[in-house]
Amino acid sequence: MHAVLSFAVVAGLLTVVPGLDTAVVLRAAVSRGPRNAFATAVGIGCGTLVWGVAAAAGVSALVTASEVAYSGLRIAGAIYLVWMGVGMVRAGLRRPATVPGSEVEESPQGLFGAWARGVGTNLLNPKVGVFYVAMLSQFLPDGVPPLLMGCVLAVVHNVEGMVWFAGIIGAAGVARAWSRRDGVRRGMDVVAGTVVVGFGVKLAVSQR
Repeated sequence: MHAVLSFAVVAGLLTVVPGLDTAVVLRAAVSRGPRNAFATAVGIGCGTLVWGVAAAAGVSALVTASEVAYSGLRIAGAIYLVWMGVGMVRAGLRRPATVPGSEVEESPQGLFGAWARGVGTNLLNPKVGVFYVAMLSQFLPDGVPPLLMGCVLAVVHNVEGMVWFAGIIGAAGVARAWSRRDGVRRGMDVVAGTVVVGFGVKLAVSQR
């Protein structure tokens, strides 16, 4: 329990630091509505859980140890982020933003696409795997199966992330009338897309 609580404090502090996941969920909340934003958040959580379980099983350790594996995943993630960010910018500049509550937001296809976007954003970021390899090893007490403990810590991180995302989505809902303005949604797409492209470029040129 001490290890779980200690990890929760560290992971919680890192969760609230503004980053790529926060930008993607906030953009979805403003441009697409709460259902789409929650689907995106769940996708991010699924990706996080996969990385956590992989780290606990030792798979992520291979990515950390292998320069080729790490570089390949890093480049793939950078390309994905730049592609997604450019799409956001183009949507803001060329097309009317999707009105919250529209058919795209409510349809299963639209929600699945939001979920898949969240999963891809997280799974193609090798630094998430490196984080889990580095962090989980610090919070695995003696006598506890590493895989079980790693899964528990990954779930704790997921719960904290969903609470944080729920707060972001709720705050966006409070400003709903303001955010429904087409200019605001377009501007949010451009800003969020630029941020995502920036994260992609940073990932491409970054070292371990």
